[in-house]
Amino acid sequence: MTLLPQQHVDWFRASSPYIHTHRGKTFVLLISGEAIEHTGFSNLIHDIALLNSLGVRLVLVHGARPQIKRQLKTLGLASIFEQGRRITDENILQGVEQAVGQVRVNIETQLSRGLINTPMSGASLKVISGNFVTARPYGIRDGIDFGHTGEVRKVDNAAIQQQLQLNNIVLLSPIAYSPSGEAFNCRAEDIATSTAIALNADKLIFMMDATGAKDKDNNIIHQLGISQTEELLQQGSNDEITQLHLSSALNACKQGVRRAHMISHQTDGALLLELYTRDGNGTLITNETYEGIREANIDDVGGILELIEPLENESILSRRSREQLELEIKQFTVIERDGMIIACAALYPYENNIAEIACLAIHENYRHQGRGNELLGHIEQQCHNKDIARVFILTTRTAHWFQERGFIEDKIENLPVAKQNLYNTQRNSKIFVKTL
Repeated sequence: MTLLPQQHVDWFRASSPYIHTHRGKTFVLLISGEAIEHTGFSNLIHDIALLNSLGVRLVLVHGARPQIKRQLKTLGLASIFEQGRRITDENILQGVEQAVGQVRVNIETQLSRGLINTPMSGASLKVISGNFVTARPYGIRDGIDFGHTGEVRKVDNAAIQQQLQLNNIVLLSPIAYSPSGEAFNCRAEDIATSTAIALNADKLIFMMDATGAKDKDNNIIHQLGISQTEELLQQGSNDEITQLHLSSALNACKQGVRRAHMISHQTDGALLLELYTRDGNGTLITNETYEGIREANIDDVGGILELIEPLENESILSRRSREQLELEIKQFTVIERDGMIIACAALYPYENNIAEIACLAIHENYRHQGRGNELLGHIEQQCHNKDIARVFILTTRTAHWFQERGFIEDKIENLPVAKQNLYNTQRNSKIFVKTL
């Protein structure tokens, strides 16, 4: 779909905070073998080049499951899997090396083509591969000898950082080597996770078939904390690969990676949508508070003003100056989403254990999603903590919303005297009261 000029301007403005935030940050991106074979892989290459041009430090880790399967079939070999890992004998290792080598060369070739006939034509991308990861044998587990199947022993953090500082893209394969020169077939997920942890990366991103993690009702989950991820893994409601990515993301976030993302390579532009829009395109796993409700502070004044200005222009809210808002900021509660104020409300106590709820506003992109209920519930809990027995609101447009939540219409003479004196007869607001 082609954006209209104003839509393009709005999108670019909305993405600008992320362009600034991501510059100089380190992202580890796992590209599955399925993603490499997808018809949209060339578009993904373009997006990777764009990230590089925007100053993102990139480590790419590629998978090769379908390519290995096809190569082994060509060699007349069949894989045996145990405990989610391929048993790799000498013959299987030969096929794995051939398939992985072909995939690595394919990726390097596409990144080195200069992105012909695209806006990134002429972009100079340097891709560096090497033995940055040291492996050890997975060994014998439950009596099963996994042969040349390996696990990560060490990631050469200093060597990778040196390449990233030169603005080179580092490309890692699912084959790693021991100090004695043996090759081991490792899971790409393990390589990506260990690398992200070693680099203390800002993001670990999984490009996969699925659009993200799903709950037991098959609904996409857009955001998960540590405990929620653990619960979801225990439920086992996702397919094997998604479960593996969830487990890897959880491990990374517990060991210092700020955020992990699970997005689909089948969605054109999913990488850009996930990184440069506030709501993303897949599942975010983080040990930080991505969205939360809290008391406002003086730094929130600008965000609140931006939130309420459209409602003031429509006369839905009474107009507040910056000076007034600065004086009253301690009365406000806000919902913040990834640095943006998306909802606010104020509580003004009066004598006789009564208070006014005012300036309740939700950003237009986040309405009808339960945040109004969340904010009202939080305010009412504040009232309980302050021994406030009744609350009232004045409204011109949202009477039904408050009535559905237990508010009853009342008269001006029943308001506190101080509020009666401030009542704006021109607005002719209706008054609703709720006993807590």
